Amino acid sequence: MTPTDAEHALDQALALVSRAPDGGGGAGGHRIASWPRARETAAHAGAGVRARTHRVPLADALGEVLAAPLEALTDLPSFDTSAMDGWAVAGPGPWSVRAGRQVLAGSGRSEPLADGEAVPIATGARIPADTTAVIRDEHCHEAGSQLFADRPVLTGQDIRPRGQECRSGDLLLPAGSLVTPAVLGLAAAAGYDELSTRPRPRVEIVVLGDELLTEGLPHDGLIRDALSPMLGPWLTRLGAEVIGTRRLGDDPAGAEALLEAFTTSTADVVVTTGGTASGPVDHVHPVLRQAGADLLVDGVQVRPGHPMLLARVGGRSDGRHVVGLPGNPLAAVSGLLTLADPLLRALAGRRRRPRYTAAVQGDVPGHPQDTRLVPVLLTDEHAVPLRYNGPAMLRGVAAADALAVVPPHGARSGDELEILDLPWASGGCFT
Repeated sequence: MTPTDAEHALDQALALVSRAPDGGGGAGGHRIASWPRARETAAHAGAGVRARTHRVPLADALGEVLAAPLEALTDLPSFDTSAMDGWAVAGPGPWSVRAGRQVLAGSGRSEPLADGEAVPIATGARIPADTTAVIRDEHCHEAGSQLFADRPVLTGQDIRPRGQECRSGDLLLPAGSLVTPAVLGLAAAAGYDELSTRPRPRVEIVVLGDELLTEGLPHDGLIRDALSPMLGPWLTRLGAEVIGTRRLGDDPAGAEALLEAFTTSTADVVVTTGGTASGPVDHVHPVLRQAGADLLVDGVQVRPGHPMLLARVGGRSDGRHVVGLPGNPLAAVSGLLTLADPLLRALAGRRRRPRYTAAVQGDVPGHPQDTRLVPVLLTDEHAVPLRYNGPAMLRGVAAADALAVVPPHGARSGDELEILDLPWASGGCFT
């Protein structure tokens, strides 16, 4: 992406903020964004960052995005090859079998075939000059020193001609293509040892809260930190490189460390948990103001997770983004799928996730004004809502394949609802 393209995308993100829909006022005086508008804003914000590129060995490119077109460095195949184990023959049959000779894959150039001659050949082996066809082993038989075909032989059959798949210089894949295992195989076949790609966005996680335990049973008003074990792997499956996790308290020292994270982290995105509301120890908004951040999304009309936020610290095309997740576990999941997923996909240069719907089984209650995200199991025909879908609950989403997007006022059984696949159910960063 050129600097001009990046600035245009940032202008779109800011325009989306300025055209926020009707809704209650969020912290900091911003209007609460609708759920679709919040996702669009996150995607535009990520697209507005000037792209970084690097060259990496094939093995390190998996899950990244091509920064340059993949062009064939050679013809594929680079010589005429046998598509089957069998016999290379020249001219019409029957053929005389060349004694003591066999053409194998990886061997050098063989002697040309004389008219009426046959030689055994392996799959992938180079075709001898003047070969007219390859006959599969099961379609012929030997009688003495003669080879006979059991069915008609067509000129060129079972020969892969040079350049059948591509010619040198052909465009194999455009820039922006996700590097999947199949792309690695194609690149290797085309002669590549390295690829030019956009690296995974770097993410640092900051977990906030004095009440969190890292081990043992909950006790005396303290609870286990459920987000640290979950967020790192989840963000990795979304295509991010998680560079670290900090745990900060709700005291002034924690607020000072949070400011340091927002202003000096080497990450492209800082993901925080908790502290996004306006309580006495909710430091995220005051620290963002202290850091001079631009709030792109400040509250979303979605349940659970409405206090989530998206901010940018620093320059318009090279700044650092902050995704503020609520502290309740399922609300944090909602924030990941609403803001972090589209932001990270755009930062990585990946295409937006394809949208699809499924018919819901059973009525689903809705919120009067807000979108609801409800964990569901996917069957061949339905999305089946799961219980235990409160903001602090993980039991439902742990058993789920996806979250269903329930519009305000709910859905009736059989209604088609948009489905958000969970990253492990949809192939993770290779979708």
